[in-house]
Amino acid sequence: MTYIIAEPCIDIKDRSCVDVCPVDCIHEFERILIIDPEECIDCGACEPECPVEAIFPEDALPDKWNAFVEINYAFPDPGTINSLTDKYALENDVHNEPIA
Repeated sequence: MTYIIAEPCIDIKDRSCVDVCPVDCIHEFERILIIDPEECIDCGACEPECPVEAIFPEDALPDKWNAFVEINYAFPDPGTINSLTDKYALENDVHNEPIA
């Protein structure tokens, strides 16, 4: 099992989770951060650090964000990750305001 970063991260990309990850498995893409499922050691250190509560264990991801399993597992392909994220954001009218 890995952790999944979901919709609340789109356009926010707060890097608090990156700072606490002991294996550096969280990577930045155009609009979202992604956890490399091959590198993730399931330690859970990232989850409580996310200020927008966008990180979930894969088996606890809310159903409404199931699309993010495909987005996260597209790692490391930036073209696929970016296009799937853009498609999701457009279809779901996502307009997250950056954290001040």
